[in-house]
Amino acid sequence: MEKPAVAKCPLVGTSATAAMGIGLAAKAVGAEGPAPSDMVRVGFVGVGPMGSGHLDALSKRPEVYVSAICDVAQKKVDAAIAKCGGRPKGHRDFRQLLDQKDVDAVVIATPPHWHAIIAVRAAQAEKDFYVEKPMTLYVAESQAIVAAARRYGRVTQVGTQIHAGGNYRRVVEIVRSGVLGHVNVVRTFLNSAEGRRGCGQSPNAPVPPDLDWELWVGPGPMRPYNPAITRGAGAGHCWFWDYSGGWIPGMGPHIVDLPVWALDLPLPNHVSCSGGRFIIADCGDVPDVQEALFRYPNRVMTWMMNLSNAYGFDLHGAGGPGRRLGTYFHGEHATLYSDYGSHKIVPEADPRAVLPLPGPWLPPTPGHHAEWLACIKTRQQPSCNVAYHHRVNVPLCLANLSYAIGRSVAFDPVKETILGDPEAAKLLAPVYREPWTLA
Repeated sequence: MEKPAVAKCPLVGTSATAAMGIGLAAKAVGAEGPAPSDMVRVGFVGVGPMGSGHLDALSKRPEVYVSAICDVAQKKVDAAIAKCGGRPKGHRDFRQLLDQKDVDAVVIATPPHWHAIIAVRAAQAEKDFYVEKPMTLYVAESQAIVAAARRYGRVTQVGTQIHAGGNYRRVVEIVRSGVLGHVNVVRTFLNSAEGRRGCGQSPNAPVPPDLDWELWVGPGPMRPYNPAITRGAGAGHCWFWDYSGGWIPGMGPHIVDLPVWALDLPLPNHVSCSGGRFIIADCGDVPDVQEALFRYPNRVMTWMMNLSNAYGFDLHGAGGPGRRLGTYFHGEHATLYSDYGSHKIVPEADPRAVLPLPGPWLPPTPGHHAEWLACIKTRQQPSCNVAYHHRVNVPLCLANLSYAIGRSVAFDPVKETILGDPEAAKLLAPVYREPWTLA
């Protein structure tokens, strides 16, 4: 089988800092700021739990100069600036950050309903960008990001950090070798033991004085403030449909990335999704069960999600409560199952047989952040750029669309539109609250 496309950046597999020629001059940043030829000047939009993690990781790198911080909560802006020694400029509105001339690249770690607008405008401002997953909540948003990145020549990366992990890379090598035979079905799953608690019962409350709630909601539908929404992804907005789309966008990009990469999947031609909210009783509104089916030309992929019980999804382990996620590749000759950090092959004819495996051939990555920074210098694309990730993102958007309308959708993977269902086709694009637009 054909080997998959890997990072186009030639620095993958080398020391990114050394390969860029960044030495002592890059570390000796004075009061006047860094020399643009030596450093990547990065602005951060959103410094909640994920954004702060990116700030911590990137600010330690010798080739990065943090030049701007933006968040709708002033306390978060102040804390992030203090963490960086008081050097970055602070903003409450992302548009002010994008106007800043000493910003080369932007990390977008806002709630998901903001990702598309900020990413498109970052491209228009000629800033490279790193956008957290889910890349978008709607197919039209995904198309807009890819088109803007291409038009303005931006180096991009999506925050599926496990894409750079060694286990995922090894699974790709094995699947692409053909040792499993033709894989006619691949099953992806996310299961956890939330019980009924979910994100808890938190009543609506007055807006904190340091928070611009109008700007936090932005293009989404306005609603009363609830502190549960702003706790961050896992504990907060992933439990509220209008701002996150729930857990298919919330965790699906990490998991579905592996089969899309290993099998070089195109866009699907048919998607169906069903489920509901049957057990969890919290102040959120996302489903606790969703089952989706994606049909491709010569195989199907499934998504199985149950947030209240994880039994049977521990990859044949010891059982017990806990979050479980992973992928099963069911091939003609063998099955391979994998989670983030491990995988196992079970031959179909004889589970005790030892199959001949390929040697490693994917070049190692210097790490997710390092790969993006290295490619910014070379103007080539990381492996997990937005054009690649479009094939991960669109199926998940279509699954939620199918769930919302209660029926399957036929999708043209070339024209990228829904066939024979005008009502569903209208839902490929969001309706933003005024005055926000995608363009």
